[in-house]
Order: sequence, then C-alpha cells, then structure tokens
Amino acid sequence: MDSEDINLPIAEYVEAGVDWVQTNLTGLLDGISAAIGFIVDNLEDFLLWLPDWLLAVVVVAIGFWRVNWRFAIFAAVAMFLVFGMNLWEETVSTLALVLASSIVALAIGVPVGIAMARRDVVEMIVRPILDFMQTMPPFVYLIPAAIFFGLGKVPGTIATVVFAMPPAVRLTNLGIRQVSKEQVEAGLAFGCTARQLLYKVQLPLAMPSIMAGVNQTIMLSLSMVVIASMIGAGGLGNTVLTGIQRLNVGLGFEGGLGVVLLAILLDRLTQSFGQSRKGRK
Repeated sequence: MDSEDINLPIAEYVEAGVDWVQTNLTGLLDGISAAIGFIVDNLEDFLLWLPDWLLAVVVVAIGFWRVNWRFAIFAAVAMFLVFGMNLWEETVSTLALVLASSIVALAIGVPVGIAMARRDVVEMIVRPILDFMQTMPPFVYLIPAAIFFGLGKVPGTIATVVFAMPPAVRLTNLGIRQVSKEQVEAGLAFGCTARQLLYKVQLPLAMPSIMAGVNQTIMLSLSMVVIASMIGAGGLGNTVLTGIQRLNVGLGFEGGLGVVLLAILLDRLTQSFGQSRKGRK
C-alpha cells in the first residue's frame, strides 16, 4: 500500500466542527466574548485612568516591598525607559491583557488542578489535553479565536488563556500531590473534613508550587499577547509587528525592549509572592 492511498480528511472534519459551533453555539460564544471583553476593557480603562506617574510609583513601591531596594531601582529605570520611548499606553494595554488572561486562566486552571489531585480519573483525562495544549504551536490558536470571536482584544485574550493555562493546572496538581501523607493524616486525625483538609492543609502547603504555576502562566500570557497582536490585540505586540512590517529595526527594538522590561517586572514580583522574606533575600 502506497502512502498516497491513505486519505484522512481531518481538515474537513475540523471545518465541519467549526461550522457546527458557529451555527449552534452562537449564544455561548457571544456570552464568552461579552464576559472576556468586560474584564479586559474595564481593567485597561482603569489602568489608563490612573495617572501614569502614580502607577509607576506603585510598581516601584511594590518592587521595594516584595523584593528589595535594588529591584526597586530597576523598576524605576524601567518606568523611565517606557516613558522615554513613548510606549506607556502600549505597555499598560499589554499589562491589562496579560492580567486579564492570567486571571481567567487561573480561575479555570487552579480548580482543574485541584480536581486532578483529588481524582486520578480526572488526571488521566486531563493530562493528554494539557499535552496537546502545550505542544500545539501558539500561532494555531489564533485561527479558531479569530473565526469564533473576530478580531481585537477578546480573541487575543481567549487564545492567550488557552495557551497559558497548562502550567497552572499541572503545578497545582503537583503541589497538592506532593503534600506528605503524614501531614494529611494529621489533618484527618484532628477531624478535618475533605474541604477543611484542602483549604487548611493541602493548599497552604502546596502554595509555593501553585505560585510557580501562577508565575509561568503570567509569563506565557505575556509571550502569547505579543503573538496575538496579529489578530488585533494591540499593545506592545502591535509595536513589534509594525516594526516587522515596515522593516523598522529601531521601532521593533523599542517594542521588544518594552516587552522584556514588563516580563522582568512581572516575573520577579510574582516569584516574590511564592517565597518567604528570607528566601527573597
């Protein structure tokens, strides 16, 4: 049998599935679009409503509080560079998209991770789905997002949520499963119910792992938000995309530098919430 004789019309099946969703699930898609749009638009409007100097001071102050004075100096320099490159609105727009995407991804991912940790059957079902989500090229997520939700911030956020969710699920599951049996048995010995055991024993002890998942989710959201500029998500990704389209090295470098600065700020700050004060020092 020649390989050319084998024909699996997977593309046709996918297109048929997309047509069915567009025909029968319009109300659901509109509801998801409205909910995501409400979160993104209001978060971005709030951040842009704040005076730029005030938001910059808040970032520096949080850096000093959660990390150290050296990082606070870096944060101040980063804010100065963003102002100097006239990329403040783009940076805030990207920050809003990252935060909105991360909030939605964590709101879905953490409960799924808890369910995986408590039920082996759930883990067996969800694990292949997570593998598929993590190995699929990120550009592929833009296609269904654009088809179902059009162009703009909403499809960019939805594509980002799908791409960034797996670490939150995996590390929540891992953190809870790594809680020692002795500690679980001690909680049961003191009369904890299943809910009390989860909230008072397992989740607090698994918090470093969960916060690592939060950190990775935010980092993946930032990387995907830049790619999502191809379907109108805007922000710093749009600056980079414009630089590519015009072959403008300087403009592309400025947009990329803004992304790097934002990534370092978010990475160090989120890491600090998963460490003790002694560990941060």
